[in-house]
Amino acid sequence: MQTQYLTLIPTIIQIAEAAGNVIMEVYQQADLGIEEKEDFSPVTKADTASNDLICKLLQEFRPNIPIISEEGFLPDFSERKTYTSYWLLDPLDGTKEFINRNGEFTVNIALMENDQPVLGISHLPVLKETYWGAKGEGAWCIKNGVTTRLKADTFTMEQSGLAIAVTRSHFNQATSDYIGGFSFPRLIAKGSSLKVIMVAAGEAHLHPRFGTTMEWDTAAPQIILQEAGGKIVQHDGSPLQYNKEDLRNPSYFAYGNLR
Repeated sequence: MQTQYLTLIPTIIQIAEAAGNVIMEVYQQADLGIEEKEDFSPVTKADTASNDLICKLLQEFRPNIPIISEEGFLPDFSERKTYTSYWLLDPLDGTKEFINRNGEFTVNIALMENDQPVLGISHLPVLKETYWGAKGEGAWCIKNGVTTRLKADTFTMEQSGLAIAVTRSHFNQATSDYIGGFSFPRLIAKGSSLKVIMVAAGEAHLHPRFGTTMEWDTAAPQIILQEAGGKIVQHDGSPLQYNKEDLRNPSYFAYGNLR
């Protein structure tokens, strides 16, 4: 089965990179086509174009695997709960960062089996970097044509000066209160899934998230972090659950190799 995951990786990377190119075409335009969804969150024509391309290419690549996407039609739970495997994707994670043109957005594609991620790609269109992880195969970064293995940093919660990745667009009082319990923490503000990716790469020790995220926000970075030696857990220490009737995540912690 592990070999099967590896055989999927090159094609999924190509799909993520193709979506990244479509996103960058819109990124260079004056009009991003910004609209407001029913939940009052923004969506742009780059979100839609990326989603359409990824879904088309995934269906051509593996037509028997269903797709759950932030920007796609969401099947009813009565159907979804029968899925044993499916793609879970966020075609443009970090739409607010995209709108602000700060470069901190990603394309996230995860393969789910038994409602847990087993393969994940997180592609950074602006930097042209790709991070991926697959169950039992480690976590990796492709940058400037060079592939390097990711390894989460080892630390204890009592250490002084821990690097804590915090959300750029959704920083709140709960996050501030949590950070106050550390000794001289070093805060790093980032958008999208980059916060979890930083933990996987050893560039941050942990990332606390208080507030609403969706399952497609965490699936791909979760398997990357796990394969790098870290974890994502709910505040009670239990694993994140996927393919719930309500796809919202509870608050969670992402952290490296905690002693």
